[in-house]
Amino acid sequence: MTESPYPNQQPNPNPTPAASASMPAAGGAAAAAERGRSPSAAEAAAPPAAGTPTAPSTADPRTAVPLADEPLPGRAGAYQRRRRGRRLVAKSANTTSPTTPEQRLLLLDTWQRSGLPAGDFAALVGMSKHTLYAWKQRFDQHGPGGLVDQPRGARPGSRLPELTQRTIVMLKKAHPDWGCQKISDMLLRGPALPASAAAVARVLHEAGYELEEVPTRPHPDKVRHFERARPNQLWQTDLFTFVLKRQNRRVYLVAFMDDHSRFIVGYGLHASQSTALVLEVLRAALTSHGVPEEILTDNGSQYVTWRGTSAFHKELDKRGIRQVVAAPRRPQTLGKIERFWGTLWRECVESAVFLDLGDAQRRIGLFIDHYNFQRPHQGIDGLVPADRFFQAAPQVRQTLQARVAAQALELARHGLPKAPFYLTGQVGDQPFSLHAEGERVFLTGAQGARQEIDLVPPAAPRNRAEAEWPQPVCPQGQVVGLGTAAANAEPPAPGTSALDDLVPPQDEADEEGGLP
Repeated sequence: MTESPYPNQQPNPNPTPAASASMPAAGGAAAAAERGRSPSAAEAAAPPAAGTPTAPSTADPRTAVPLADEPLPGRAGAYQRRRRGRRLVAKSANTTSPTTPEQRLLLLDTWQRSGLPAGDFAALVGMSKHTLYAWKQRFDQHGPGGLVDQPRGARPGSRLPELTQRTIVMLKKAHPDWGCQKISDMLLRGPALPASAAAVARVLHEAGYELEEVPTRPHPDKVRHFERARPNQLWQTDLFTFVLKRQNRRVYLVAFMDDHSRFIVGYGLHASQSTALVLEVLRAALTSHGVPEEILTDNGSQYVTWRGTSAFHKELDKRGIRQVVAAPRRPQTLGKIERFWGTLWRECVESAVFLDLGDAQRRIGLFIDHYNFQRPHQGIDGLVPADRFFQAAPQVRQTLQARVAAQALELARHGLPKAPFYLTGQVGDQPFSLHAEGERVFLTGAQGARQEIDLVPPAAPRNRAEAEWPQPVCPQGQVVGLGTAAANAEPPAPGTSALDDLVPPQDEADEEGGLP
């Protein structure tokens, strides 16, 4: 039983063979019109039967009647609409293969000979007229070679000029340790050939270079720099120790440095590293150069105490100064004053021979004057520290610089220049000579034997020599007795005290029998 494509019409339950055979002929035109296309000549010539429903035969697959729940061909579904959107379908087997350049040339020649418009000719050969126009344009520009398919996308390889590529390879061969960024910078600064680091890497990859993974060691922490914007914003302080060669005695030097200008605002030298020395130097520096906002210190016992508050911190609190303490085992934080200790050692203390503690105080003070007012500093663009520290008060700087001795560095290194000394004579029948070599005096006998002797100068010439020393400009902090004979005296013997002289002696009888 065949269902009718017309829902309002009941199908014939008993169709006769004749009626079934006549249905295609009688209703061909109507069925063709129903499917939305023009009837063919055979369908238009067949007369429809009166009063009989028309339906196409199922013998012809092109006119097969769909089921009731399927949409009619050529129109939107009457019962179920097709969903829109993207979907994956099987690749069609009847896809047209691309034409060869010879076929394109033949089609263009046929089109030109036919004289037809592009749209009509394209419909005959089954292609778009725009394709014909594109082929014709390529043929007119490049000839038959223009009909060959060109590779799409960017041209593979580097787009840099040949000169730039050769220069990159030459630089890499000459300097194998150079990276892509450095080669790019050298190209721009030298021959002015612009090439990014990525372009350099592409050229080297084409030349046969490849990236090599090499295990590396952990890099040390990078050096960090800091500097305050103006003088007296931050001071740094630290202690330095060395040995007086002639006395074989260890002394301790404390200094305060301005962070912005590297200007030494105060110093002090003593035989002990006491808090009292640090406080005296601090008070002398504050009196001469004003009060800073902060002072940077390390974790030394002179500055920090593990319990309570140190005397140094209390002194800063009274004056409204903030103490900044560096991290333990981190000397780089006080790198500026640490660098000054190195300069002081190499340029003065290492080669100098100090007579005593007082001589060391004067000569180190003269070297600090040379450092502040005469020695250019690379860390501050070749200026001397006084140029930066007294930038707002040039008159003060000129006044202090006029007081600095012109030969301050030579005096700090070698002391006061001495007149040459040479004496020769004869004792009995034996000749002798006496001459000085620096701080040492040698006696040469008749046989040429040399012997070092000590000469004790008289008191009056020594006082005159001391009066010739120029006084240092840098403020010096001194503890009571510093630089005197009491400071240079030997320490008391164990079990003795200075109070022993104040106790009256007792009789032996009192010591044996006691008081009555």
